[in-house]
Amino acid sequence: MPQTRPTDQREPGTAGRPSSYAAPAVGTSDWPVQAADTIERVVQGVRDKTTGPAITAARWLVAGLVLLLVGTMVAILLAVALVRMLDAYLPDSVFGKHHVWAAHAIVGLPLFGIGLLLLRRRGIPAEA
Repeated sequence: MPQTRPTDQREPGTAGRPSSYAAPAVGTSDWPVQAADTIERVVQGVRDKTTGPAITAARWLVAGLVLLLVGTMVAILLAVALVRMLDAYLPDSVFGKHHVWAAHAIVGLPLFGIGLLLLRRRGIPAEA
């Protein structure tokens, strides 16, 4: 049986493909590395533009909540310590033997004044 040679001398898999769709000339040993590098570069770029800011925002949110919680605890503990200190050192001759009420009043009055000041500075919503 005589063997026939194909008349088309192109690479296998490219027959019938128009020239505009022809694969660029790439070394056959380099294209897997180049493809992996391209994919990694694209994925890293997408991650930097999406996940990076989300992680940063989440970190700031958590840090802010922790600071708010710790700040609240410190303020409460400071107020309690101040009341106890005032109760211990207020003179009995002026306020009587049981003068915890005076310590609460001394600590509470400035806080009440700050609250009134903030209440006065709030924005009053306009009637619709």
